[in-house]
Amino acid sequence: MLITLSPSKGQDFETPSLSKTHSKPGSLKDSELLIKELRKIKQQDIQELMSVSENIARLTADRYKAFKTPFTPKNAKQAIFAFKGDVYSGIDIENYREADLKYAQNHLRILSGLYGCLRPLDLIQPYRLEMKTKLKNARGDNLYQFWGDRITDCLNTELDKQKEPVLVNLASNEYFKSVKPKKLNGRLLNINFKETKDGKTRVVAIFAKRARGMMADYILRNRIENAEDIKQFSEGGYRFNKALSDDKQWTFERPQPPSP
Repeated sequence: MLITLSPSKGQDFETPSLSKTHSKPGSLKDSELLIKELRKIKQQDIQELMSVSENIARLTADRYKAFKTPFTPKNAKQAIFAFKGDVYSGIDIENYREADLKYAQNHLRILSGLYGCLRPLDLIQPYRLEMKTKLKNARGDNLYQFWGDRITDCLNTELDKQKEPVLVNLASNEYFKSVKPKKLNGRLLNINFKETKDGKTRVVAIFAKRARGMMADYILRNRIENAEDIKQFSEGGYRFNKALSDDKQWTFERPQPPSP
């Protein structure tokens, strides 16, 4: 079984990593091609392209300039420890043992606009580049065209190693659009999280993001290899809802808690 997650705009490169084990991103050469394009963009244009504040545009431009290979533990950090945000708040990474990290390395992939298909322990440097960014490049007009089949090929390489070739998609639509479902060498299982309030059941983004992290954590910590066992997930009060599910898409539902 393989899990896909989205990255996070929030990143922490100040707090020391909890593990010395690390690996190198498999598509770093592609990342360097993107950096070359990104360095050509003026700060003001970055602000417009990414719809961010002047301060964030400045920080983003500075990060592009600072990008440098080779990656080492001194100038980069493992992705699973660097990403911070709603999704990653659901992963209890501070209590992962080396065995947990090793398992995650083989069963979790983070889809990234800059790095493509990341393993949890792949070193990354600070960046901001959402997959939906319409960045013109040598391969097309956007990042989906830039990555082409590369991310799908990466996932297929890993699916071929799994006991059960199932891809559990916990990534957002924006990021999973970089994957070609029809070309996957295995079953694709999309997961939804919904909240029920006043008789209405719907997706609430903030809760869904946290739930994706919680489910990824649940699968990794419990070493789940059989898709059917995912139905036992009950973190945060969620329960598998058969009526709202089918063979390709499973929905987990709960009474909506107070807004955070």
